[in-house]
Amino acid sequence: MSTRKYFGTDGIRGRANTFPMTAEVAYRVGMAAGKMFMSNADRRHLVVIGKDTRLSGYMIEPALVAGFTSVGMDVRLFGPLPTPGVALMTRSMRADLGVMISASHNAFMDNGIKLFGPDGYKLSDEVELEIEARMDGDILQGVAEPHKLGRVQRLDDAQARYIEIVKASFPRHLTLNGLRIVIDCAHGAAYKVAPLALYELGAEVICIGVSPDGLNINEKCGSTHTDAMAVKVKEMRADLGIALDGDADRVVICDENGKVVDGDQIMAIVAGHLADKGLLKGGGVVATVMSNLGLERFLAGKGLTLERTKVGDRYVMERMREGGFNLGGEQSGHVILTDHATTGDGLMAALQVLAVLVERGKPMSKLGHQFDTVPQILKNVRFTGVSPLNSEAVKQAIREGEEMLKGSGRVLVRPSGTEPLIRVMAEGDDEKQVKAAVNMIAEAIKA
Repeated sequence: MSTRKYFGTDGIRGRANTFPMTAEVAYRVGMAAGKMFMSNADRRHLVVIGKDTRLSGYMIEPALVAGFTSVGMDVRLFGPLPTPGVALMTRSMRADLGVMISASHNAFMDNGIKLFGPDGYKLSDEVELEIEARMDGDILQGVAEPHKLGRVQRLDDAQARYIEIVKASFPRHLTLNGLRIVIDCAHGAAYKVAPLALYELGAEVICIGVSPDGLNINEKCGSTHTDAMAVKVKEMRADLGIALDGDADRVVICDENGKVVDGDQIMAIVAGHLADKGLLKGGGVVATVMSNLGLERFLAGKGLTLERTKVGDRYVMERMREGGFNLGGEQSGHVILTDHATTGDGLMAALQVLAVLVERGKPMSKLGHQFDTVPQILKNVRFTGVSPLNSEAVKQAIREGEEMLKGSGRVLVRPSGTEPLIRVMAEGDDEKQVKAAVNMIAEAIKA
């Protein structure tokens, strides 16, 4: 595959006002993607744009709008809305393209651009590469005539539409009456929609992370900093806590004691429930190479498979579509439910767990531990210059690590998709052995 200049594992992402996250790049994305997704049909073409609550969204959004309108595309602006909401609304509004401005779980100084096709799914690597080629070509070729420029409109009911879509994913015969739930919205895109959806389904809702100021998104809160949720759950004696990330496409839950339930346990809960009802499609679950061996063993015990992909919920979704699966996700809390959504949706995933909780009448502490996790250790090693993975010494260290854990675990060494880091992960039944394997490979990479 060609080298990518702008797009990473999940759209374009970087520090705001620094390449590639500049207004100029955003303008070029608008022009290139807009032109590419405009058919030759003589009709108006539409792009919908949502964003999270970062200050830099005020810079990126108008630049994208300028790019899209300059090639003749009409624009509908949603304002703050979760990534999965933008994906679903792209399809339901018959738009030609959907855009989310967000750097997900990153701090406020970063931002990103995620693109969705007219079917509501993230674009393939091939399509992203074609957009890149167009961005670096003669971008001004094919701009619209003055009378054919696009028009822009803000859509005031986008959040209300999304809330109704989310509520429809919760079983009709159930209610959240009697449940006290802490919701941490990470001062991000779901700060209005998530508490409202839970309240309208009957829960008593305690909110944190719902006061965005442009600079506090994901700061000591949300799915990557779960202490705030856990503390609030115990303080308010809540039944459970739900923590979303900045764009609400991932979720982490905690039980009434503040114990964290990660994406692997969430997938196990939902997979077991769907399988019991004969509603799990594809004969198993799709997850990434990072999912715990414990999940694989749990599913095998139920006669189900765990299919693994490379890291990135886009690759999980691609495999799900190929194999006809309806459940997949990542350990980090991206959970994809294709019966309801076209990408990871933190709020919908939480609602599926709540449905199981209500139906079985069990506390979250009983439900949240579906399997024993196998000891898993991850080390990030920073490097400069050429990737150390090409070194013969590193390849030998990886082979030795694999030999150490043969039959009782596994080793995974991969470059980060967003930073100059090598991620070294190993897991197995013997924690000492796992540690030794990780340290040996990490030292070889450092050397």
